[in-house]
Amino acid sequence: MTLPLAPPLKPMLAKAAKKLPRGDTWIYEPKWDGFRVVVFRDGDELYLQSRSLKPLLRYFPELREPLLAALPERCIVDGELVVERNGRLSFDSLQMRLHPAKSRIDKLAAECPTQVVFFDLIALGDTDLSDTPFVQRREMLEQILQGVEAPVYVTPATTDRVVAEDWFHRFEGAGFDGVIAKGVADGYMPGKRTMVKIKHERTADCVVAGFRWHKNGPGELVGSLILALWDGEKLQQIGVAASFTAARRAELVEELAPYREGALEGHPWADWAKFSQDERRPGQQSRWNGGKDLSWQPLRLGLVAEVGFNQFDGGRLRHPGHFKRWRPDKEPADCTYEQMEVIPPQELSEIFGG
Repeated sequence: MTLPLAPPLKPMLAKAAKKLPRGDTWIYEPKWDGFRVVVFRDGDELYLQSRSLKPLLRYFPELREPLLAALPERCIVDGELVVERNGRLSFDSLQMRLHPAKSRIDKLAAECPTQVVFFDLIALGDTDLSDTPFVQRREMLEQILQGVEAPVYVTPATTDRVVAEDWFHRFEGAGFDGVIAKGVADGYMPGKRTMVKIKHERTADCVVAGFRWHKNGPGELVGSLILALWDGEKLQQIGVAASFTAARRAELVEELAPYREGALEGHPWADWAKFSQDERRPGQQSRWNGGKDLSWQPLRLGLVAEVGFNQFDGGRLRHPGHFKRWRPDKEPADCTYEQMEVIPPQELSEIFGG
């Protein structure tokens, strides 16, 4: 490729905030829940790069022809790969696409095709647009992609904070992560957190059914708390809470000690090996890192933790939860899936045309 910039190119990132920034220097966009992708096109050459700088096109072959038809002959564009299922974005369906077997990739490409939503233009022809203000890059993006058809889209954008607030709440049920705010005068800064992201966060009261030691201090530092909810008579693992300071990890060793005594007596996971493959067992191999140590230490059921989270999909937390506090006033038996609010999908049809 003879483009102004060559892969690998770190995508521009965002820093978290609790509220949308105010003022007339911002452009707001929905925050898509998918895989970040930077697309390089030079004639018939097409390269899709992930946020982690890895090639993606082999996993999404159905996008090759639509992208060649929609994009200018020579360009670099930034966007998101998403899968829409039943009126909402499905991150699980997207993850399934990362399969080593070509036959499986082709089958999934037909069953759950991917869409690509663009939100920035990094280069056009021989021109590097990195130093061009975002408001101008946005205008150019709309011009070069005017009239594109599915599965290629341009993300909605607004300078009206009231509209952005409406998106934040109304699009939540469709699987959006929140809202992104971009400075109108900002250039494209690879790897820099210059954008602002405002994400949904909820809380849940969870059973702490066990824990794992920290890799740098087995026996001395707690690495993560294993979280669970009751699904009828079954206690299902939903994820972990893992973000602690070193001092807090040491404190947790003492706090958990009383619950380690006789922990397996009557523990629902005492004989977890007999559980079916559909149940999430605390010691089973990681889906994404087969070499990761997932050995665990059981705890006598009695501890309830209030945990913050932003996405709950397929009966589990998308990302590690954020420990907020112990809830001694709550009984483990009251920690059920019923507390997990399910918001009906809304308004994705506005963007995907029904």
